Amino acid sequence: MLDINNFPAPTFVDVNGVTLEVFEAGQENKGNPIVLCHGWPEHAFSWRHQMPALAAAGYHVIVPNQRGYGNSSCPSQVTDYDISYLTRDLAALLDHFGYDDAIFVGHDWGANVVWSMALLHPSRVKKIINLALPYQTRGETPWIEMMEAFLGPDNYFVHFNRQPGVADAILDANADRFLRNLFRKNVPLAPPEPGMMMINLAQTADAAGEPVMSDVDRAVFVAAFEQNGFTGSINWYRNMDRNWHILADVQPIIRKPALMIYGEQDMIPKSETLSEVVPGVDVVSLNCGHWIQQELPEETTKAILDWLAGQ
Repeated sequence: MLDINNFPAPTFVDVNGVTLEVFEAGQENKGNPIVLCHGWPEHAFSWRHQMPALAAAGYHVIVPNQRGYGNSSCPSQVTDYDISYLTRDLAALLDHFGYDDAIFVGHDWGANVVWSMALLHPSRVKKIINLALPYQTRGETPWIEMMEAFLGPDNYFVHFNRQPGVADAILDANADRFLRNLFRKNVPLAPPEPGMMMINLAQTADAAGEPVMSDVDRAVFVAAFEQNGFTGSINWYRNMDRNWHILADVQPIIRKPALMIYGEQDMIPKSETLSEVVPGVDVVSLNCGHWIQQELPEETTKAILDWLAGQ
């Protein structure tokens, strides 16, 4: 059980056929929910810096380890991680707490789930705050097929899909090294090395940049993945093309108040069309890399609270 830095103890909530490990703060603020959704390969603990401040600002903060992560259920079927399941988990979590809707905050893959909540369950979404990953509408070609054509077979999205199990085994065998090398900041721009990036990170002795977090904090992530492995979380990627089909008939414009927070040094490019597909979006850029809320926790929290105060 987590007790690092006074992180709250979890409760376990049965939703949508799985059990989610859920961390809360500000339970006294019932009626004002904000749900924080982590990315890959992360953990609810990635929101440790934001939770106390959001609770102090009057929010009931709800932070699940989503399916495939931490002590939440890890279904064995790949298709049990498609976007319909991931969003229904969050809708069912609102039902559990008795909420019609909530503010949703997402980072990385969590941002993708939050954008998709607004598409598939719009009545459950009050406002959106997303970090790192801008919303992208569904194109004419399935996503993995498109990535393979443009980025080649070594792109990790493609590799996860075309060579199932290969990366999983390597990451499982090198969890501490992989996470130590992945969670870096101030990484100099450099052309990509040959091979699959995530496998390279799991096997290299040294990585560029500086650690995003302390060894003690990183140990929370390492312990979670050493316990259950990476396959459940990687299965989110293995549903990319399935998700493309699921979203085929969904109205693609998101008409919710939204804040997009970019890291200026992030490898994920900014969207040039975001305001066209999310007409109510405001944009903030922070001078950091991909792990925004952990690299610049105070600045991230301030951006979130300032935007919410202005709504």
